Amino acid sequence: MIADVHGNAPALTAVLEEIEREQPDLIVSCGDLTWGPLPEETYELARRLNARFVRGNADRAVLENRAETEREQWMQEHHTGDMRDFLATFEEQVVVELDGLGPVRFCHGSPRSDEECVTPETPEERVREFSAGIDERVVVTAHIHVQFDREVAGIRSVNAGSVGLPYEGRQGAYWALLGPDVEHRRTEYDVHATVERYRASGQPDVEQVVEMMLTPPKPREVIDYGEERVFAG
Repeated sequence: MIADVHGNAPALTAVLEEIEREQPDLIVSCGDLTWGPLPEETYELARRLNARFVRGNADRAVLENRAETEREQWMQEHHTGDMRDFLATFEEQVVVELDGLGPVRFCHGSPRSDEECVTPETPEERVREFSAGIDERVVVTAHIHVQFDREVAGIRSVNAGSVGLPYEGRQGAYWALLGPDVEHRRTEYDVHATVERYRASGQPDVEQVVEMMLTPPKPREVIDYGEERVFAG
């Protein structure tokens, strides 16, 4: 399972090489695929995959033609018709039967919103709220770019982390193997070479992304932010 690639084609390349060695039956991508400095290159990698794609809030922003800021305008300009058609095929949520885990629901934010921040400290009451009405007892989310695996309110709540922009306090590309259990992975790649490609991309405000690439935020910061806001785009 991969998530939150955010237009980081080199990180995705490194992860896909490792996935190829593992030979999984299926890849599930949990959203926010091309929204980042290298959208075209990321699309070219993703469109060839045997995968099911979940739509993230950033993927939705492309399809909604959101262009209120310079960065959003740049993103819109760097998504072709073919890329938009590809994003339009993404599913809101995906349910897959996995050996050892049973039926697993994959979503971006939570089962009720692609902007809900589900963290390793989300209170039991909120877990019950966002899982109301679903049958699956394993729920895989993304959005906050932090790996975790916890049992709460009768739900196994899992996040594979972010391939392209992790908030783990450590560089790398983060993802997970699911079935028969949950195995979090971290793949190394050339972050500094990627930063140079980012700077050459022309994306406005790219230095903000570069700073997070070189010095990734720590999970504590992200957890506090997510639990304070609950819903964040």
